Amino acid sequence: RMAAAPPSYCFVAFPPCSKDGLVVFGKNSARPRDEVQEVVYFAAAAHDPGSKVECTYIEIEQVPKTHAIVLSRPSWLWGAEMGANEHGVCVANEAVVTREPASESEALLGMDLVRLGLERGATAKEALDVIVALLEEHGQGGNYYEDGSSCHTFQSAFLIVDRNEAWILETSGKYWAAEKITEGVKCICNQLSLTTKIDAEHPELRNYVRSQGWWNGDSDFNFSEVFSLAHDHLACCSGRESLEKRGGDVSAQAMIDVLRDKDSGVCVDSESFLTTASIVSVLPQDPSFPCVHYFTGTPDPSRSIFKPFIFVDDVKLVPKVQSPSFGNDDPAKKIPRFQEKPDRRHELYKAHEWARSLLENDQDKGQKLMRIMLDLEKQGLEAMEDILTRTEVLDPAEVVDLFYDCVDTELKFFK
Repeated sequence: RMAAAPPSYCFVAFPPCSKDGLVVFGKNSARPRDEVQEVVYFAAAAHDPGSKVECTYIEIEQVPKTHAIVLSRPSWLWGAEMGANEHGVCVANEAVVTREPASESEALLGMDLVRLGLERGATAKEALDVIVALLEEHGQGGNYYEDGSSCHTFQSAFLIVDRNEAWILETSGKYWAAEKITEGVKCICNQLSLTTKIDAEHPELRNYVRSQGWWNGDSDFNFSEVFSLAHDHLACCSGRESLEKRGGDVSAQAMIDVLRDKDSGVCVDSESFLTTASIVSVLPQDPSFPCVHYFTGTPDPSRSIFKPFIFVDDVKLVPKVQSPSFGNDDPAKKIPRFQEKPDRRHELYKAHEWARSLLENDQDKGQKLMRIMLDLEKQGLEAMEDILTRTEVLDPAEVVDLFYDCVDTELKFFK
């Protein structure tokens, strides 16, 4: 049974398409409708030699030092759908279906690899190297959803971005290929997109596909054609055109507008799937400026607001966008897994549910609330624009409470 992969969209825009020497990254995370995503921060840490790290399903060797990271993740698992680290690296993943069935046996999830790449890679290329090495060592597999009744498995694709370049990494089992991007606009969604421009690949990739009889070596090697199911290889990206139309003006706001667009299909709201969280990151190519990462922490970006986060030491934690923790009693950690579903809603998620019912039941009040929210978001965007254009160096004290205060203000409006 090949279940359709959830139709998430990831984007990156480089100068000259984006404005003022900024790299702009964005993702809508499409997941099962009722799944809660939380936004969590982990400080940089040193680890004892020989220590292990418990990922969603398996334990692997820890590294001596992990970078500070901020993640948007389905709150039942260890990894993440998307996130960033203190060095201005952003990673997002896509579930993809290839001609090889994904493994049901528990290994690393694509979402675990997102977090591992961020924790261990100080550049996009380092994060890519980390991901493919772990894929080789541990493989990918296991249930993508918190579902005790059936196992949904996928292969993974990744968009890995830093201030200078991006890599599109696509995988099938432990085999992979990657393309480097340094200009223009790129979109990846839930199907393979790499064709003949391949800048790095698994050393045995071509031998392997030859041995499977999928490629005879006479024609150009086209990754998508070789690995996609026959009917699946289409040009996927409807959001890319709208970003390209902006010719040189892609900003955080432009990326947010694209992620909110339901007509284009980028903002998913279907019977099975919903955009359960979104991220936009702005990475100045000049390293003297900070990177800014905007998170919704709530479903449906057309009804959510994007709140800024900047990495500084002692950044204030935001429990109101963190789901309750169930420790070892979590049904996701017990075998057999997912025998029940605990209530994972965080405070902001609950407030949003109330706002959503207001939008649905009282048009006038709902619209008024939405206008206030968007105004709040605009203030945040303008304040960040100021930080990214001023000449003096950012004082960390100015932004240590930034994300915390934005979430707090949002909650006050809902009250």
